Amino acid sequence: MDGATTLKGEQATVRANGQVKGETLLDRIKLTRYRSRIIRTVIACFVTAVIYKYFLGDRNPCFACIGAVYGMGSQFQEGFHNGFNRFVGTFIGGLVVIPSYWLYFNTPFGVPGEIYLCIGVAIVMYINFLLGANNAIQPGTVVYFVVLCTQPEANFVSYTIARIIDTGVGVLISLGITMLRPTMIDREKGVDFLTFVEAFTEGFKAWRYANRCGSLPQLDAESRAAKREERKARYIQRHSY
Repeated sequence: MDGATTLKGEQATVRANGQVKGETLLDRIKLTRYRSRIIRTVIACFVTAVIYKYFLGDRNPCFACIGAVYGMGSQFQEGFHNGFNRFVGTFIGGLVVIPSYWLYFNTPFGVPGEIYLCIGVAIVMYINFLLGANNAIQPGTVVYFVVLCTQPEANFVSYTIARIIDTGVGVLISLGITMLRPTMIDREKGVDFLTFVEAFTEGFKAWRYANRCGSLPQLDAESRAAKREERKARYIQRHSY
């Protein structure tokens, strides 16, 4: 009994400290498990910044780089889920802020601007809840307040549209890099650049599943084996003459 109690106590301590059994402090400092994702995220941001500086006339890469960070996950479906939520939130927040901006600064019917501000926030949240995209609420309200509180009247519409596009571009760059350099999980699922249509379709299905169930769908051992066989068959088909 004492041994079992001690073991449970040790396991609780390990969980509380966020450590894996056998993991040393040096292992945690090295962050070996996250190295690949860090490198791929940095590459995605670098590619995004270079494209915006040298190919888009030194355009501001801020929202695109943020989209690139959201679009990079430990697997394609995770990156798609987070990145698509970022895009959906930015899109909805951008659409709602355009009329809200006019109402906020013109205060029709004598209603204080702060009331219109709050109504706009409620609408952004309500639309995301209707779509089941609860995780899109935060990015949606970010772009809403950024436009409402920082942009001059002369260009707030063009700024909003540009930020929506930039977010989508950043997410696509990260997803493209993930396809070019798929993780082990993605390789088991057959995700690569030649199957991007299928990957996007499956990513969208997983996004809807996660919004409904709260987590991404996971493959069991049998499903992973079936995916490997399917991937081998596709590879043979592509390279047969």
